[in-house]
Amino acid sequence: MRLLFLGDVVGRSGRKAAIAAIPELRRRYDLDFVVINGENAAGGFGISESILTELLDAGADVVTLGNHAFDQKETLVYIERHDRLIRPVNFPKGTPGRGAGLFKARNDADVLVVNVLGRVFMADMDCPFNAVDAEIEACPLGQGADVILIDFHAETTSEKQAFGHYFDGRASVIVGTHTHAPTADERILPSGTAYMSDAGMCGDYESVLGMQVEEPINRFRTRIPRQRFEPSDGPATVSGLAVEIDDRTGLATRVKAVRLGGVLQSSEPEFWLS
Repeated sequence: MRLLFLGDVVGRSGRKAAIAAIPELRRRYDLDFVVINGENAAGGFGISESILTELLDAGADVVTLGNHAFDQKETLVYIERHDRLIRPVNFPKGTPGRGAGLFKARNDADVLVVNVLGRVFMADMDCPFNAVDAEIEACPLGQGADVILIDFHAETTSEKQAFGHYFDGRASVIVGTHTHAPTADERILPSGTAYMSDAGMCGDYESVLGMQVEEPINRFRTRIPRQRFEPSDGPATVSGLAVEIDDRTGLATRVKAVRLGGVLQSSEPEFWLS
């Protein structure tokens, strides 16, 4: 199975780049399943229903969220209509939407997608380890699901690494989001789980986390807000993680960071060319 995860979409620039890239990547590499984090897609904060529809129509199978999941208040209503939009599973009980879902891939595999928030330097949420434990116990790899992907939306690499090792061998892919900066630690963990601390963003990297640089600089220098943050609109890099998964075990066999276009251009996942 061939799976692609794309990191946080930031603003119009990142959105346009991702929407343009997904159909071509699906065709070129015969992708079976595509997941994209869309929590910053609407002006840098949250996601609208129309943008969600654009991402799904472009070829994303599932869109995950994060701490900005409900910055667009309309999401509280429309999320109930869209089972392919996944918000963090450890939001308080009664939060609209759902934190996990089982989806059918193009190769007919059943893919469990789980979205979860970290707790270090983030809002106080239920324990991400316990929350994901419950989802995997209800739908284990090789029994309830052929593939399990977890989007761990968290601030610190230490929490992400601990999380990766804790679930190693019980998930196919664990990929971090939220920091908007791609890490260089993509690998297969000892028990077979593909791991990357942060996939990076789909957005303009000539920025501060996808935002125009002036206001972040001002706030760091003066501590006084002058205006709202605005997404940077330069050429975007599409960042993510490509994984090949053994159809028998549901564990990873190959993994590679993907960075296309913009200023962080890297090699394409050449192992898919054969």
